[in-house]
Amino acid sequence: MGGSDPDVLSSLASRLSRLGKDCGPEEDARIREASGGVGLTPITHAIVEALDPDRQEARARSIHGLTEGQDPTKAQVLQAAQVLAKEAVAPLATKPGLRQLLQDIKRELEQVIDEVSKDTLIFAGASAEAKEKAKALVTSFEKFLTENKDEIDALQFFFSVPHRERLRYDDIKVLAATIKAPPRSWTPEVLWRAYEVLEKDKVRGASSKRLLTDLVSLVRFALNKDDQLVPHAERVRARFDTWMAQQVNRGRGFSEQQTRWLEMMRDHVAASLEIGIEDFDEVPFVQEGGLGRASQVFGAELEPLLQELNEVLAA
Repeated sequence: MGGSDPDVLSSLASRLSRLGKDCGPEEDARIREASGGVGLTPITHAIVEALDPDRQEARARSIHGLTEGQDPTKAQVLQAAQVLAKEAVAPLATKPGLRQLLQDIKRELEQVIDEVSKDTLIFAGASAEAKEKAKALVTSFEKFLTENKDEIDALQFFFSVPHRERLRYDDIKVLAATIKAPPRSWTPEVLWRAYEVLEKDKVRGASSKRLLTDLVSLVRFALNKDDQLVPHAERVRARFDTWMAQQVNRGRGFSEQQTRWLEMMRDHVAASLEIGIEDFDEVPFVQEGGLGRASQVFGAELEPLLQELNEVLAA
């Protein structure tokens, strides 16, 4: 609201500081995107510094052109304090999207832990209430997919709307962030568990250990493109095994070392949807010698091989 009350700003700085300690790289990236590149820590520090009397006095001297020996009046210091305060909170005051995001992140990170009450097992299995909640969640998720098929790039891919050649990891990240934001607060784990409760015989893989790319499997299952809900990594491994068998049948052999590199590429695609030359500068490839070593192992076949794997293992 444009206020500059010191007590309010002090409380705000304290709250932002606590929130900043709970944020991870993913939240930090979302904050920087919404703020135009400024992280939460610099915003907090700017507010704290705006409340520093020495900085307020120095700014008053600068504003009014006072020399070192001239002391600013109380009115001049107050004016300078207001200027500093408005500058410090400008990223928040001028960006409603950032303010909303900070509130959303706070809700996402909040978790109430009951260390007093003791649970008693009264029933093993999915209760009628649990099934109703799971059904409501699945219905909401599938409705969301249909209603947003023209708005979200990842969904355009699944709905076969004219789109890029392959689904990109950034598309899945955007989809994951969208469904995780309040009021939905959906995660791959939560959605997986809901389908597990409703259709256990069609779901494979523990619901507590999900990769972001498992959203691919969830969307495909929700849209009836797959008969079973299978972890994305498992689907990639199955496709890889089929491809390797085809190479053997065609007389195309790979050495033990090449096979080990191919398996690393397979696992990278399982976690990131695709692989490119630039990925050889990342773990685990860089630990094995990176792009230089990969070029030695595969020679001129490296880039065509990457293109082939992307096509074979694509979502």
